[in-house]
Amino acid sequence: MALIAVITCLQGCASRPPATVLNPVAIHESAGDRISLLAVTNRNKVEKDGGFGSEWRRALSYERYEFSVPRDRKAAAIIYPTTHADTRREFIVTGRKELDESSWVAAARASTVDGTVSVFVHGYNYRYQEALFRMAQMASDARKLSPPILFSWPSVATVTGYVADRDAALASRTELERVLTSLARTPGIKRVIVFGHSMGGFLTVEAARQLKLDGRREILNKLQIVLAAPDIDVDVFRSQLLDIGTLKIPMTLLVAKTDRALSVSSVLGAERPRIGRLDINDPQIRDAALKANVNVIDISSVEASDGLGHDRYAALARFGGELEQADATARRKGRSVALVFDAATGVLTSPFRLARPASAK
Repeated sequence: MALIAVITCLQGCASRPPATVLNPVAIHESAGDRISLLAVTNRNKVEKDGGFGSEWRRALSYERYEFSVPRDRKAAAIIYPTTHADTRREFIVTGRKELDESSWVAAARASTVDGTVSVFVHGYNYRYQEALFRMAQMASDARKLSPPILFSWPSVATVTGYVADRDAALASRTELERVLTSLARTPGIKRVIVFGHSMGGFLTVEAARQLKLDGRREILNKLQIVLAAPDIDVDVFRSQLLDIGTLKIPMTLLVAKTDRALSVSSVLGAERPRIGRLDINDPQIRDAALKANVNVIDISSVEASDGLGHDRYAALARFGGELEQADATARRKGRSVALVFDAATGVLTSPFRLARPASAK
């Protein structure tokens, strides 16, 4: 329970942005990168501040945002706008427009160059605006992430809301399935990358499972699922994979056995292990992943900013090219892979080749 107290302290001491950061700011000259992204949510609208709350609603809200993102900044760091906007330091919304579903899908189609779109599904304890700004940061760092799309589900955004968030994630399966189906059925969109973080990874796999049970294999065939620090019980994940079956594009897990936030999740789940804390150096883990046709990449070397090692995925965005290359290699060879990512060099290496010199001493 000590870890829960640590998380509460870290989260409680941090200043969290109000919905007013979503209000566009007129900027004549920007020292930052111009980023355009799309967002869709099943959260309730909050008229008094123009934001979105933590209540579930079946109707989806579609929006388009324009951002100014500072170029010279620490990787994955986000500084929210203040009264006097400074494009050299702060992330600033410069444009916001509400869209209907057809216009939103058309915008996604028009923005893609190679037929690929990317959907980010945030994790537990996220406000809508926090997820949106995180998406802007990753899009800026990744460069090739176009067009970036946020799917925001109604997290209650409190440290003590873990169970409520898990229920909200489960309640959002149909809405995420609808978004993925709309994108995958759009002419010109050939691949939909779904990047789920933490509890958002659980929601992502549940949506994929629902697609399979609904007989929508043609949608699944266009999905490339990437799970970062997935907060999923090992046996639940095994059951989900059995229902989904073999995917045309192998699923990828980004894991770190030093993720302390997932240690807390394990405690809350009666000490049961979480998929995001797999030990890639364990040959049994490697063999199980290969058998399930799942790529596993250890990202423990990537620097985290939350003090818990749970937000490494955000800093990983700038290495998107290296990870895409590893994925392309796996697809070309027709089998899954188990790799360790070295953040210092940007190189992916087999963990078993890395382990041999140490065992030889």
